[in-house]
Amino acid sequence: MAKDEVSAKKTVLVVDDEASIRESLRMILEYEGYAVDEAENGSQALARVADRAPDAVVLDIKMPEMDGLEVLTAFNERGYDMPVLVISGHADVSTAVEATRRGAFDFFEKPLQRERVLVSLRNAIQSHRLEAENRVLRTEPDEIIGSSTTMKKLRETIQKAAPTPATVLITGESGTGKELVAKAIHEGSARAGKALVQVNCAAIPDELIESELFGHEKGSFTGAVRKQTGKFVAAHGGTIFLDEVGDMSARTQAKVLRVLQNGEVEPVGAAKTVRVDVRVIAATNRDLEIEIAEGRFREDLFYRLNVIPVRTPPLRERLEDIPTLVDYFVRRYSQQNNYRPKELQPEAMSYLQALPWRGNVRELKNLVERLLILSPGETITEDDVLTVTGGTRPDVEGAIFAATTLREFRETTERMFILQKLDENDWNVTQTANSIDTPRSNLYKKLDQYEIRREDHE
Repeated sequence: MAKDEVSAKKTVLVVDDEASIRESLRMILEYEGYAVDEAENGSQALARVADRAPDAVVLDIKMPEMDGLEVLTAFNERGYDMPVLVISGHADVSTAVEATRRGAFDFFEKPLQRERVLVSLRNAIQSHRLEAENRVLRTEPDEIIGSSTTMKKLRETIQKAAPTPATVLITGESGTGKELVAKAIHEGSARAGKALVQVNCAAIPDELIESELFGHEKGSFTGAVRKQTGKFVAAHGGTIFLDEVGDMSARTQAKVLRVLQNGEVEPVGAAKTVRVDVRVIAATNRDLEIEIAEGRFREDLFYRLNVIPVRTPPLRERLEDIPTLVDYFVRRYSQQNNYRPKELQPEAMSYLQALPWRGNVRELKNLVERLLILSPGETITEDDVLTVTGGTRPDVEGAIFAATTLREFRETTERMFILQKLDENDWNVTQTANSIDTPRSNLYKKLDQYEIRREDHE
């Protein structure tokens, strides 16, 4: 096989407890232009991949301590994304099926056939590259469309920020596309070929977030039955996206600051630190300057994260983009779900542009899909929109002053306030409780008291 762009500068990790097999594969692969790394057991393989992910792995099944199937499982659990070719001197159909089920690209027996190994490896690397390109195409930043001035400025900021190594802090309300902006920045950077590892800091309990971000050693705490590689190490060479960074505890904030200052990660229970090369993009819907003033967020971490600030504008600041967004979502959902495309009548579009859009583009996207499903005609009318949205915007002032007692007034305003904050936080109760500075248990009591259920307000 001639040397070509597939093998050029690609790194292959060879994992086998037999030195002769490793040496044989090294000679074959290096002759074809691959760079070769070696590991003689599963633990070494995991350490090699954690340090720098290869472009492909050739993995033996039968090894002492940790066999190849266990290594495959560990790769999957830790989010490593590279093609794995499995080899065995004792092959059988069940082993091949199990290896494939766990994600192996191909399976072949010893003694190895040179041409078979090279063809399979070449196909694996090409296939993985195409899948990565398709993932990028499938995750095109939907909400980063529109011709409004604010969106033009956002795209300009992304284009300037992406090629740099600087940390980025994305701020904006829920539903404004912060995750999509992070992906666009990563894809426009020199790290685009490496991993983009996302962590939702609000979704991970405080007692687990350090282990999730920095990893842990086996036995470092109750339930730590095996060593775990953290997200920072998994993102080595690439980008880590810390979503809802304002929800991190003070202890976790200190550790993240250390990574930004020194490029070092300290796994829970580890005796030494691990160096990582990671670009950090963070996002929050909180006002971190207020969080700093009230002692909930470190000022030094804020300045480390806020090297390049990016703000995602709410939909109410770019109402002129609604027709473009609606047209996009109509075409997208019609194609995906085999719906007949429908047009919105001008009155229906005008009504959409008059809505408050507390859920922003995410809310608009969901509404368009409901309109396509529920509207009976070939076009979507203003009446269709009114039916699906539940009529006009509530008369807040009228509802408040309809109260006849102080208690009724207080309960009415409190209920409306809670509903608004739930909408703003996408009905995340923990996030809502934090935003209005009340214990989560108290908010649940209020939801029961006022019989507030999400399904009644969709």
